Amino acid sequence: MSLLTVENLTHTFGDKRILQSVAFQLSLGEHVALVGANGAGKSTMIQILSGELLPDAGRIAWLPRTQIGHLQQHVDLEPGRSLFDQLRRAFAHLYELETEMLALADAMSSGGSTNLEKQLRRFAELQEQLMIENFYELDVKIERIAAGLGLTELGLDTPVDALSGGQRTKVLLAQLLLQQPQVLLLDEPTNHLDTAHIAWLTEYLMGYPHTFVVVSHDMTFLNQITNVVLHLEHQSITRYPGNIEAFQAAYELRKRTIYDAYARQQDKVRKLETYIEKNKARASTARLAKSREKQLQKMERMDAPTIPPRPSFRFVAHTLPTSVVMETNALRIGYSESLFRPLNLKLKRGAKVAVTGFNGVGKTTLLKTLLGHLPSLGGKIQFGERVLPSYFEQEHRSVKHVTAMEDVWAAFPALTQKEVREALARSGLRGEKVLQAMDTLSGGEQAKVRLCKLMLHCGNWLVLDEPTNHLDAIAKASLQEALMAFEGTILLVTHEPDFFQGWVTDVWDVQRWRIVK
Repeated sequence: MSLLTVENLTHTFGDKRILQSVAFQLSLGEHVALVGANGAGKSTMIQILSGELLPDAGRIAWLPRTQIGHLQQHVDLEPGRSLFDQLRRAFAHLYELETEMLALADAMSSGGSTNLEKQLRRFAELQEQLMIENFYELDVKIERIAAGLGLTELGLDTPVDALSGGQRTKVLLAQLLLQQPQVLLLDEPTNHLDTAHIAWLTEYLMGYPHTFVVVSHDMTFLNQITNVVLHLEHQSITRYPGNIEAFQAAYELRKRTIYDAYARQQDKVRKLETYIEKNKARASTARLAKSREKQLQKMERMDAPTIPPRPSFRFVAHTLPTSVVMETNALRIGYSESLFRPLNLKLKRGAKVAVTGFNGVGKTTLLKTLLGHLPSLGGKIQFGERVLPSYFEQEHRSVKHVTAMEDVWAAFPALTQKEVREALARSGLRGEKVLQAMDTLSGGEQAKVRLCKLMLHCGNWLVLDEPTNHLDAIAKASLQEALMAFEGTILLVTHEPDFFQGWVTDVWDVQRWRIVK
């Protein structure tokens, strides 16, 4: 049975067309990956499907009474509410029934009721409804989902307003999974999860009883959970049955077919144009030339196949520091209490270190403390001479209405406009993209602007906190190559072991440093 029908969907942003005459269908129970290059319009498509964004034209028809759950990245949570109470809100309607049932019990026990039979009937109805919904097992279910996504490590009594942006996103994801809507719309759900929690989410989604549409640049994750791929390219969507591996094989074949068809048409056009030019002036062949000209005019021209620009990241350290870049002595890291035992760390010039550990354990706090962005709770940090760190921050809000070119230019005012454009082009942003406001760019495109600034900074110590979040496979591969070739020092936090395996010189597992209470 068809769950969703999309017909002739068109959407523009300003003067830029994002979707053109898009048409596809989804069936009940399908597990769908929505894939495409950075900036292709995947998040826009998710927002349109969720109803948060209205398309300029076209028809979107969901099966009547379909429950849709959308993972939103920026939602304000009520200050003071505990993490556990926030998760309980997934079953708010059941807690309302319990409140009504308890009020009825109080009214009946107090005596003097003139409508006892009616109250007993209603009490029995409420009790039966709660039993059917497994109400008395909800706390166990909440704790199971919270543990799977790594929220129990934070403490379920933690106020939600004390959580970081990534931790709040995990809370919202857990709430959605608890609700188990008929359609899940998930945009980059693995961005704030570490390896163990991605593995848990993978298993959960593989057994999900309803439909979901997932946007993610983690191809391994998508390959395991999906049985349909929607590929967004050239403003349209093509549907492929099967997982990511099947899609990639079919797409390569389709791409070669399109290139071959375009090449054949171009060859035919050239031959017709040559014939017309040679024969239109001769009386004996003018009629044939005119016929060929009409044939050429009626021909439906294929657009030239385009390949998304591949970033060419390159990090250059203009100066080299002394042999020891950074050294700590009994360093204590945290806010009010120390997260780890006193740390004695040494980072030598040229070392490439991956920092691992579950989300919320303190990896970002470690980086910010080492860089001096957060005060330590004790101990010392000593830097070698000529150390110039360049920091890629995990959570970064772009300044509204500032274009990509203005953002880079403000950071490096000595550059010419041409030099700024060239730097952005090397990062994979060309044409009108560089003149687009930062808050209108996709997450991947914003990351490319930040990586562009990182390249221009020419630091000799790269400190990178989840740089692969939002990057598509092509950009991720280019970044990996650039880091492998970098002659300086690297301290890297990432939840993707595949990204750093084989080229880092050491791994710091911060979970081993934790103070167990």
